[in-house]
Amino acid sequence: MTQKMTIAIASDLSGFPLKQAIVEHLKQRDDINLLDYGIESAEQPRPYFEQAPKVAQAIQDGSAEKGILICGTGQGMAIVANKHKGVYACVVDDLFSGERAKIVNNANIITMGGWITAPFLGTQIVDAWLSVQFTQKMEFKKDFLTNAFQQVQALEEKHFK
Repeated sequence: MTQKMTIAIASDLSGFPLKQAIVEHLKQRDDINLLDYGIESAEQPRPYFEQAPKVAQAIQDGSAEKGILICGTGQGMAIVANKHKGVYACVVDDLFSGERAKIVNNANIITMGGWITAPFLGTQIVDAWLSVQFTQKMEFKKDFLTNAFQQVQALEEKHFK
């Protein structure tokens, strides 16, 4: 039996409808454990700067392997998530950027905008991101991409004390 991947997800009010669509989509997959950090309803909103750390910390402590964060544009969530050591969050708005976030940048979190991305497209973006590995489809640049990621990690070590 294949081990399930654990994915953490959270949103603010602006990302709530898209988050709910992605949660329902991922619950249908038998290869994923989902940690839903809310929000649970539009009547109980929480701001992006409170929600993003929940998923980032799940990555840091090993509770989750990957994360998904959704706000109005995805940008606020990415900024906050990337303030956490070991988190590599990319804003994705389409299938290509979703795939490339993993292939090129080794993103362990993707962020999306509920004002930008329709639920149907959002679920496809998530599937695209989950379907690829770091450097896959870019084998001709594997050494460069691996070195680039190591340089990002070196910057992280220097600046995250």
